[in-house]
Amino acid sequence: MARRGHAYPQATPTAADLIDGALVSAPATLSATDGLRLARHRHAEVLAVGARGWVLRDDLVRAAALGIGTLALGELARRLPVLAPRESEVRVRRHLAGGAPAVVVGERRSTLGVVRRAPPPVTLFLKSRFERGLEAASRDLLATAGRLAAAHGARAFVVGGLVRDAVLERSSAVHDLDVVVEGDALAVARALADAVGGVLVEHERFLTASVTLPDRRRVDLVTARSERYERPGALPHVLPALIAQDLRRRDFTVNTLAVELASGGFGLLDPLGGGADIVRRRLRILHPLSFVEDPTRIFRAARYAARLGFALDPWTARCQTLALTLAPYPALSPARIVAELERILADADPATALAALARAGAFRLLAPRFRPTRADLTRLRAVPETLAWTRARAVPAPPLELLATALAADQTAEIGAATLRGLGLSGAPLERVRQTLAGGDALAGSLGMVRRSDAARALRAASPTALAWLHLTGDAATRERLDGLSAAMHAERPVLGGGEVIALGVPPGPEVATVLAGVRDARLEGEIRDRHGEIDYVNAWVQTRKREG
Repeated sequence: MARRGHAYPQATPTAADLIDGALVSAPATLSATDGLRLARHRHAEVLAVGARGWVLRDDLVRAAALGIGTLALGELARRLPVLAPRESEVRVRRHLAGGAPAVVVGERRSTLGVVRRAPPPVTLFLKSRFERGLEAASRDLLATAGRLAAAHGARAFVVGGLVRDAVLERSSAVHDLDVVVEGDALAVARALADAVGGVLVEHERFLTASVTLPDRRRVDLVTARSERYERPGALPHVLPALIAQDLRRRDFTVNTLAVELASGGFGLLDPLGGGADIVRRRLRILHPLSFVEDPTRIFRAARYAARLGFALDPWTARCQTLALTLAPYPALSPARIVAELERILADADPATALAALARAGAFRLLAPRFRPTRADLTRLRAVPETLAWTRARAVPAPPLELLATALAADQTAEIGAATLRGLGLSGAPLERVRQTLAGGDALAGSLGMVRRSDAARALRAASPTALAWLHLTGDAATRERLDGLSAAMHAERPVLGGGEVIALGVPPGPEVATVLAGVRDARLEGEIRDRHGEIDYVNAWVQTRKREG
């Protein structure tokens, strides 16, 4: 019987007391299939591979599901925290709360087991940060979404860039709000649209919807879901799930943070250590086959790193290299790659992202034998500057066609053709790229013509893609002449229209275009300066035609 007032020794749990999984050793050269067989036979959660390398049983199951069980265990290994058996429970739980999938417990030459059961999360409330960094109207909108979700027996969480900004304690420029609903997202979206007078667009097949407000702000509502990949690069099968499963299906830990909306306190869920990675400004994937499951994550990694000023952690970079060695991915459609490239071209720092992709070898996803040259890197960095020039000069060059030309230019004919196929180019866009590659030197040479009107005529005959390519590859003198001539062509347009030319005596038909082209050329040469000069030119043309006729 316990005695009142007696001091009893306190039992302090150690790392050894928390072990909940077995661990066995395996050679690094063992295949994932055989490793999984070993793990199941020995009831092990983790395999020890080489010097301080560890492979989770979950990753072996994932490799088997993807049909790549021949991978060696060494290629799936990751680092895990290792603690001595007598270390305190606090240190174990700190590692698990920081996103470690397991903690290894053991001494130098022997291990006792692993701890995998994460502690209940310590909730960090971000209400004050949201109040400082997010406008009141958006906060009210999120609160409304949370309240309506609760009324429908669901729970709503805000995710995405808004949460990253809050963790970094900076004002958010995000106008589109991403909300995950643990429950019926479509029902919550309908209620939200009614409550705020917004326009509702439903995507029932994907269990998602968007609500656009009169002030153009938008809320995207997505049903929390789990994903299962059955082939490398294929789209996953999705099923409704809890928020914890939804966060574990994501690409990078910095995107696994969620903030609950029901209580109004903006409590942070951070089960995988994404908050620490945001503070450290690093991108870290959730498992070693993340890029194999979805290779488009390689493009997203480059875009996030460039925009946020983050860097891939070494293990993530190694896993990216592994995924690229497994190219090609037959199940990966060109449309998905193009969508990611277009997002990069429209983002804050496309030059840095494109150069990073080239250095990493990411364009092997377009053509497995693609190898970037030094000229490729230079041109890719300059693509955004050229696209800015096309916008300024109203040259309607499709950004993807310019990028495709830049990628294919220094490759062999075979690899270049494969690169264009990898981008899904066909028909007129493909033909424009081919003509640009074939005629680039001749077009550059036309700028040296004595008469400006002759050079302008060559530029008019070229496609917008060819003009953008000329700007991208031209030296300073070429760019200066191209820019000056483009500006002059835009400014020196005929004042007279087709109807006025006909009224002056030019026969209707193709001769109208011929006369207007002559007026335009005369303006470029400085031979005509105003409307009266154009009228005189047309009258002279008509008189000459009468004499010859």
